[in-house]
Amino acid sequence: MPKNVIISGGTDGMGRATALARLAMGDRVTVIGSSAAKGRALLDGAGADRLRFLRADLSSIAEVRGVIAELAGRSEPVDALLLFANRVNPRRVETAEGLESTFALYYLSRHLLSHGLLPLLDAAPEPVVVNVAGVGTTAGRILWDDPQLTRGYGQVRAQLQAGRANDLLGVAFARHAGSRARYVLYHPGFTRSGADGHENPLVRVALKALGRLFARPVAEAVRPVVSWIDAPPPAPLTAVDRGKPVPLTLRTLDPDDADRLAAYTEDLLKTVALREGG
Repeated sequence: MPKNVIISGGTDGMGRATALARLAMGDRVTVIGSSAAKGRALLDGAGADRLRFLRADLSSIAEVRGVIAELAGRSEPVDALLLFANRVNPRRVETAEGLESTFALYYLSRHLLSHGLLPLLDAAPEPVVVNVAGVGTTAGRILWDDPQLTRGYGQVRAQLQAGRANDLLGVAFARHAGSRARYVLYHPGFTRSGADGHENPLVRVALKALGRLFARPVAEAVRPVVSWIDAPPPAPLTAVDRGKPVPLTLRTLDPDDADRLAAYTEDLLKTVALREGG
């Protein structure tokens, strides 16, 4: 039976490959991305009327909420929400809402989409959320005294912190969301994906060279994601690192830290709303 699939960060790499794979299986797919040109190229290349593209800057709370409102307005149950959107910033970039952009895009957009689409997910027979990040990796941590990295920003630090935040997002969702949706944290490992998007040409060349030597093909990396849409894992939370199950007792999946991050996130969203006059 055809599924209704929502993909954030679906115009490139793994997100794009997943979108095309599910379209080939007869699904309705909505891809969310920031580039209208890439969205148009995807639509033209796919040639399927079951593919829709929503242009949105997912580092913006307002635009994420606009996406949620648009999807809710269609009143279509969501069988799968697949979260890929991420971007590496060599320097600290602050969003219009005053947030560090890696935190806003890589973590906060996933928090908002996971919770904001709950009614549509729960309207589907076997809903699943797949959060593609770095579960199983224990490097990095939440910098509780400065989550917005106003001091000592580094792109690796920002990526690792947001990755650990996504780990905790999955834990909190499974414990407290009260949803039938199964939540999967998935680390695909190093893939041949996204090298063309880096702003530094030397880094692009290096990533491509490393990719040819060591990276997994994108089609192989997305295979589990594609299959989970039809057969979600039975547990409320599943974590998989490069094909191997991750024990939920791992210190980066600590329930107390998950609750602490959830509380911080809610306070942050309230603060932004008050600042914006919402």
